[in-house]
Amino acid sequence: MEAGERLGIIGPSGAGKSTFLLHLNGVLLPASGEVRIGDLPVRRDTLMQVRSRVGIVFQNPDDQLFTPTVEEDVAFGPLNMGCSPEETHERVSLALRQMRLEGYEKRSTHDLSFGEKRRVALATVLSMRPRVIAFDEPFANLDPGMVEQLVALIRSLDATVVLISQEILPAVAAVDRLAVIHGGKLAAVGPALEIAADRTLLRTCGIDFHYYAGVWEQILSRGGSSSRRQTPSVPPSATGQ
Repeated sequence: MEAGERLGIIGPSGAGKSTFLLHLNGVLLPASGEVRIGDLPVRRDTLMQVRSRVGIVFQNPDDQLFTPTVEEDVAFGPLNMGCSPEETHERVSLALRQMRLEGYEKRSTHDLSFGEKRRVALATVLSMRPRVIAFDEPFANLDPGMVEQLVALIRSLDATVVLISQEILPAVAAVDRLAVIHGGKLAAVGPALEIAADRTLLRTCGIDFHYYAGVWEQILSRGGSSSRRQTPSVPPSATGQ
């Protein structure tokens, strides 16, 4: 993939999506073959360099947050990269501002909502300023409003993005191209809208989502028909009458 591109990877459960993602910064190392980030091979002796280039945002933020406060979590990466206290403070401030988390510095991550933890987890990656940001199921367990915000954020990132998701519609909105993994192998790759429109491919790979279209058409067909909605009657006592 090209630098600055946004690539989504979709496929059924067990297809190997997360396993692939964990190879990008050496959480897992290949038993055979080679993984490269640009011209840098992912090996035990290059892990420090690789992890400065590739940041992973895990599906469960609790797997990523482990220090007492938000500020300490976001500062952990830069400090371990050798950044000075001054540069670390600058990076932390910017990452929290990008995630709209100003004022959260001294908050305990244990006291945050799931959505807030997700934002802190991404801030821990942004503070390291990686060239590549990889997301593992970023849209899981989010309400529609948060999904919309996250899609906009991913589109705005100044980095190459790799995103794996079983939530295909948000993935299509967030990326330029889609790759389909089936049975541990690459089944197809191409422009996001073209891949999403290929129902035969999606059915073959067990990820057809087109039945949503029928549900959406039913919703649209009822749009603006307020006469079909019933407003519950309010007892006189509830209005003070």
